[in-house]
Amino acid sequence: MKKIKALSLFSGGLDSILATRVVMEQGIEVEAIQFVTPFFNYDILDDIEAHKLKMMAQYGIKVEVEDISSGYLQLLHNPVHGFGKNFNPCIDCKIMMFSRAKQLLKDKGASFLISGEVLGQRPMSQRRDTMNVIERDSGTRSILLRPLCAQLMNETEAEAEGWVDRRKLLRMCGRSRSPQIALAAKYGITDFPSPAGGCILADPILSKRIAQLYSSESVLKTAEIAVPDIRVLLVGRQFILPGGGWLIVGRDEKDNIKLEKLAQAEDAVLLMEDWPGPLAVLKKAGSQYPDREKLEKDIQLAASLVVRYARKLPENTNTGEVTCTHRTNRRVILAEPLADDIFREWGLN
Repeated sequence: MKKIKALSLFSGGLDSILATRVVMEQGIEVEAIQFVTPFFNYDILDDIEAHKLKMMAQYGIKVEVEDISSGYLQLLHNPVHGFGKNFNPCIDCKIMMFSRAKQLLKDKGASFLISGEVLGQRPMSQRRDTMNVIERDSGTRSILLRPLCAQLMNETEAEAEGWVDRRKLLRMCGRSRSPQIALAAKYGITDFPSPAGGCILADPILSKRIAQLYSSESVLKTAEIAVPDIRVLLVGRQFILPGGGWLIVGRDEKDNIKLEKLAQAEDAVLLMEDWPGPLAVLKKAGSQYPDREKLEKDIQLAASLVVRYARKLPENTNTGEVTCTHRTNRRVILAEPLADDIFREWGLN
């Protein structure tokens, strides 16, 4: 008899952990696929092997990781089913991931897909009508099994063929987490992520920044938006300077370290080397300024903001020395701290 294998769409949250384990309990081989983008799970890419070992040790689940960032950034330009309360294209996101997982079935030698969705748990993407749309548009209607609420859904191929026993699947519904927590206890799973985390695109504050980057008034041409732009957008204080430049100023040492790592070849990097203060990045200084004079004015303003957010200058000292590095050019700029009322309107919310 052919050994049956399934692919699980794995977010790392409790629902996806439980859905995977429910099917594994029936003797099915399951390989979990965890997709990453700059908006969720991206830190996994720092050490994929460590993450895979952790998932196996904690939950007994074999996980493979796939970066879908490029396609996801394109999706945000015009999601067919629109956005949720913030800048979250939840329906199109599911369709994209389910479609990709379906493509992987043959290569992985798998027969069906597993999802940790629970009917009625999320208002946008887990209503019955929306689930039907996601199945239809991803072409997964007969092969997508939702073990946690399967008894409330139509029978799938995996059940009809007897690969899994429908009687051993569940009928979870609604937003209560009690059934999941009880099932986790049954499996001996005590260490699992809080449901409060998740996608940055659903964050009411950070999503506004991302939406602004994709708007017609964006500091970047939308065709140019890349992963480093998204990642730097989530760090520090954000400003749009009078000359059109996009400046990010670190709030603390942790931000400074992140910004230094995220700085690209076209960016200008500014900091006070001999005085405690922020590191700042003027994005795409090499290509965003057709007017050299505007570039110089924005660099001077950026230097003044670095001094403004640095530790207070010594008494009787009005200027700070800010080192500006842009491509192979490195120079020191003398700058006075900028008054708050001058730059208050430049902030990117």
